[in-house]
Amino acid sequence: MSDTTEKDVIFNSAMSAFESKHFAEAAQRLGPFAEEGNADAQHRLAIIYQNGLGMARNPDLAVSWMRKAAEQGHALAQHGLGFMYLEGECVERDPTEAVKWFRLAAEQGLAGSQTTLAMMYEQGNGVAQDLEEAKKWYAKAGF
Repeated sequence: MSDTTEKDVIFNSAMSAFESKHFAEAAQRLGPFAEEGNADAQHRLAIIYQNGLGMARNPDLAVSWMRKAAEQGHALAQHGLGFMYLEGECVERDPTEAVKWFRLAAEQGLAGSQTTLAMMYEQGNGVAQDLEEAKKWYAKAGF
């Protein structure tokens, strides 16, 4: 077996452990991939630490891994980081920072981020209220 194939098998096994809700095992297997810069692994680890799945909740690690994945352009991680800032979960609440991350994910076509961004424009939360901009994002999200 070549290194790449063996690595793929280990990564798929780690993702499978996550999907099967074997979170402690998933975290252990995903860790080396996250350290190497794999955005999917970083995102999954962030979720594990954010929610205390299979281990103690760790807000600092949750934000750190979510940010690393988001900065690589991982749309779900960008949405996740936006949510953290919107709700003040694991970080200090900062709607303006939330808008930044939701916009990045929305521009990649993530409907949940498009909808959230639309609501933020509609409410003037983190941005100046702009009903036209809200309409634009609702339309992109399919509303």
